[in-house]
Amino acid sequence: MAMMWCQRLAWLLRGQRGSTGRRWPWLSQDLGPVPAAPVRCCPTAPAAPRCAWQLHQDHLELRYGSTLMRLDFVWLRDHCRSASCYNAKTNQRSLDTASVDLAIRPQAVRVDETTLFLTWPDGHVTRYGLEWLVRNSYEGQKQQVMHPRILWNAEIYRQAQVPSVDCRSFLETDEGLKEFLQNFLLYGIAFVENVTPTKEDTEILAERISIIRETIYGRMWYFTSDFSRGDTAYTKLALDRHTDTTYFQEPCGIQVFHCLKHEGTGGRTLLVDGFHAAEQVLRRAPEHFELLAKVPLKHEYVESVGGCHNHMIGVGPVLNVYPWNNELYLIRYNNYDRAVINTVPHDVVRRWYHAHRALTAELRRPDNELWVKLKPGKALFVDNWRVLHGREAFTGYRQLCGCYLTRDDVLNTARLLGLQA
Repeated sequence: MAMMWCQRLAWLLRGQRGSTGRRWPWLSQDLGPVPAAPVRCCPTAPAAPRCAWQLHQDHLELRYGSTLMRLDFVWLRDHCRSASCYNAKTNQRSLDTASVDLAIRPQAVRVDETTLFLTWPDGHVTRYGLEWLVRNSYEGQKQQVMHPRILWNAEIYRQAQVPSVDCRSFLETDEGLKEFLQNFLLYGIAFVENVTPTKEDTEILAERISIIRETIYGRMWYFTSDFSRGDTAYTKLALDRHTDTTYFQEPCGIQVFHCLKHEGTGGRTLLVDGFHAAEQVLRRAPEHFELLAKVPLKHEYVESVGGCHNHMIGVGPVLNVYPWNNELYLIRYNNYDRAVINTVPHDVVRRWYHAHRALTAELRRPDNELWVKLKPGKALFVDNWRVLHGREAFTGYRQLCGCYLTRDDVLNTARLLGLQA
């Protein structure tokens, strides 16, 4: 059966047309004339995915299983994993990419059940596992999610009954740390309980997963409503949902909040999954999502209070997506700190306001609002690239501490524990 399939495929590749009227029946569009280069078909073991390939002028077209890949010859030479081209001990490329002939073509190509072999003009042989190519090709990456997540509104999160992690387990065991990070990666928020309510113990907690990111606010926050900084957070006023440090070129990745004391009323913390809201916009009005992902805006922080003098400017769209699979990875939303809109031409401004209004409406839907009361001993970690936070007004004396964490280090810790991050 496998040989019959290959014969049928070879007949199609020679230019005959199937019932679809296309040279490649599994494609949605005609690829044009097929070059006269010889065609090779590879029948595989019965349980293995079927494989077929064809040489073009500047690339190899390879179908393995359900994935059709187009692999540029320069790319294939550049990514060679042979001992002379790649250092397996350091996981770094040894080959000088600038030395690769940009018109290079393989002299010979062979494919067996699991491996692609290419022989180059200088005699060098490159070997690729077919599964590796599926995972690392552009076509394979388009089908993969970089960061698995569970999008939520208040009801979804409550029904999930995501557990908090005990402080001792978090600090002393890999199991506790891994459980915490899994919760954080999936939901964008995670809690640690039974933390000693001091700034010093909160700092120890934060350093368990990351290097603390020192900013214009220092290394650790320790603030009350004394307006010691030129920011609404240092008051008793309510704060609408927002992400922090939008005025940084790279907004801080993770925030840690720990309420050390509150003698009064109010002050609940508001949490909203920005990715869930953006997903609803994409589903209902994709043109709004696209505009919010393309239009760059300035965010600005100007401070002159006491001895603190700062002027920060960050630029970027509200929604940031990976271009190859359209996966959202960062939301930059802060109406307090958005600067004058002067990066958008007049014929786009009004459409941007409509798109922004659609996202704001989703973010403000009551069923998307998760309200939690921060108490001494319970620390909250928030993904500042995903989850918006706010606060209701409060009375009395309220003291919080916390910090920002470097996102790269948090994800690094998660990967070392075997999590996809």
